[in-house]
Amino acid sequence: MKHVLRNVTLSLALTLFLPAANAPAQAPPAAGPAAATPAAAAKLAPVPAAPEYGPAKGTLVIVGGGSLEGTGITEKFIELAGGPDAKLIVVPTAGGNKNPDGTIRVYRQEQVIAAWLKRGVKNVTMLHTHDPKEADTEAFVKALREANAVWFDGGRQWNIVDSYMNTLTYREFHKVLERGGVIGGSSAGATIQGDYLVRGAIAGAQIIMTPEPEHEHGFNFLRRSAIDQHINARNRWDDLIPVIQKFPNLLGIGLSEGTAIVVKGDRFEVMGKWKVAVHDNTRPYQPWEKPYFVLSPGDAYDMKARRVEKLGTGVMPRRETGPPRR
Repeated sequence: MKHVLRNVTLSLALTLFLPAANAPAQAPPAAGPAAATPAAAAKLAPVPAAPEYGPAKGTLVIVGGGSLEGTGITEKFIELAGGPDAKLIVVPTAGGNKNPDGTIRVYRQEQVIAAWLKRGVKNVTMLHTHDPKEADTEAFVKALREANAVWFDGGRQWNIVDSYMNTLTYREFHKVLERGGVIGGSSAGATIQGDYLVRGAIAGAQIIMTPEPEHEHGFNFLRRSAIDQHINARNRWDDLIPVIQKFPNLLGIGLSEGTAIVVKGDRFEVMGKWKVAVHDNTRPYQPWEKPYFVLSPGDAYDMKARRVEKLGTGVMPRRETGPPRR
């Protein structure tokens, strides 16, 4: 009897312990978050949303025309470009592609770049053609491909469209931003940076909304926007109202002379002498109010959130007058 019990006990022991002994080795527990490598942590980190308005990289300097002396705007543009050694392209095309008699207008580089040389910029080149076929060639864009910055002079914005829209040059303008550069411009050079091309009619700048389909759009550096300029000197405070009524998805931006917005991503900050009118149709207005509000130097605005982020000093010259009241 004892012999039988001993055999049963031995059999039970073998049954209980042999499977555990013969089981495959288990893998060690995975390392916790503290043991994650930097590369793995980077993969797990949330990816920032792409901007809806401004460029994902690079900066825009959008100026309302007039004199920039004493505003710090030009100095800021040069700083953003990388300083005096930056490679700057100046585009004078808004000044006109033809003379009044119909002949092709010729620009002299030494005149176009003279003001920048006085500012200490060492590597500055003019880029201009009246011919979109030339603007679509590799030879024409060679200097642009090496540029840190592009500046569009004032004039009539539709001239810029006629020369460069949908060409290789147009695409290379955008690539300046993609590699972290800066694009700036004043007056017509401001409006061309938006989506809808305000005052794009050939017949005259007094026409706010062009009847010409080929002149309805700018270069879209600042997406979902319509940009106007000289609003204080030429009493254009209300001129974007019909534009935003027709295109309610757009953000209207009216710039005073000697005043700029500096755009990074979906945020811009006002600098210079005077005011910026923001036509935001998502904002509630009282019946007696104009359908826009004004920002002053130092104020910052989030275009995606449609929210004023920061209020600046609001310093402005006493000689200026504000927007008209009803």
